[in-house]
Amino acid sequence: MSDEFRRNLMGPEPTLLPAETEVNGQLEAGHEALDLVAKHPTSSLLWAVLAEEAWTEGRTIDSYAYSRVGYHRGLDALRRNGWRGVGPIPWEHEPNRGFLRALYSLGRASSAIGEADETDRIEKFLNDSDPTAKAAIEGK
Repeated sequence: MSDEFRRNLMGPEPTLLPAETEVNGQLEAGHEALDLVAKHPTSSLLWAVLAEEAWTEGRTIDSYAYSRVGYHRGLDALRRNGWRGVGPIPWEHEPNRGFLRALYSLGRASSAIGEADETDRIEKFLNDSDPTAKAAIEGK
C-alpha cells in the first residue's frame, strides 16, 4: 500500500475489490469483451474495456453508456466489499482498476457531450479515490 493511503490513520481503510481471475484470463486469452460481458455482466473491467473501445472508434455515446454501466456495477461491487461512499480505492490494487477505468471513461464521455456538472463530479470522485489513477490511466 502506498504511503499516501497510510497517512490518514483516522480515515476509512482502502477498499480492495476481489480479483476477476476468470475475466482477466479470458481477456488475456484473446476473447473479446463484447463476447464476455453477457457471461460476466457485473464486471466493471469488461464495461470499461467496451467504453474504451467505443471511445477509440469515435462512438462517444456508446462509450458513455458502457462506462455508465461499468461505474454502477463498480459501485455495487465496492459496497459489497465494505465501501461506504468514501475512502480510497487504490489504483495499485489491480482488481480496482476496472472500476477506476470506467469512472475515468465516464468523466471523459460526460465532458465530450457537454455534461459539465457530471464531469466535475467524476473528476473529484476519481481524485478522491486515488490521486494517481488518472495519470496511470492516461499513461503519464
